[in-house]
Amino acid sequence: MSIFSYIKKFAVLGLVFSSSALFAADAAPDFTLKSSTGENIRLAEQRGQVVMLNFWASWCGPCREEMPLLDKLSVKYGKMGVVLLGINTDQDIAEAKKVLEKVKVTYPILFDPDSKLSTLYNVDSMPYSVFIDKKGQIRHIHKGYVLGDEEKYTKQLKELISE
Repeated sequence: MSIFSYIKKFAVLGLVFSSSALFAADAAPDFTLKSSTGENIRLAEQRGQVVMLNFWASWCGPCREEMPLLDKLSVKYGKMGVVLLGINTDQDIAEAKKVLEKVKVTYPILFDPDSKLSTLYNVDSMPYSVFIDKKGQIRHIHKGYVLGDEEKYTKQLKELISE
C-alpha cells in the first residue's frame, strides 16, 4: 500500500490532524462527544453562543481546583449566552466519574477517552481552556490554572458576550 493510501485511510478515520497549533481566529473544529448525562453534544449546535471548552483530567490538581470556580462562571454567564463544556481526557471514564462525585459541577462534562478531541485541539497541558466566539472562531486559549485566572476568564467572556 502506498503512503498516500495510508494517509487517505487515516484521514477517513479522522486520525490525521494538522501538526500546526490552533491559534486565536482559527475556526473551532467541530466535534460531537457523549456527556455525563448520556446525551451527545455537538459544538456546531452551540453556534450563536459563546463557548468555553475546558479540558481536564482526574489526576490534575489545578483542574479540580478550577472546576468549582468555572461552575460559578457557568451559572452567572450562562444566562447571557455562555456555554461551558468540560472535556475530560481520562482513558478510564470511571476515574473522571469519581472526581465528579466529589467536585460537583452543573455544566456538561464530555468524555474524550481516546484523546481524539484533545489531539484535534492540540491540548498539551492541563487544564486547557479554549474560548470560542458566537461565530465559531477561537478567540483565546489558556493553558494551566493558577488562582486568579478566573478574573481573566471573566474579562474574556464579557468581551465575547458583548460582540
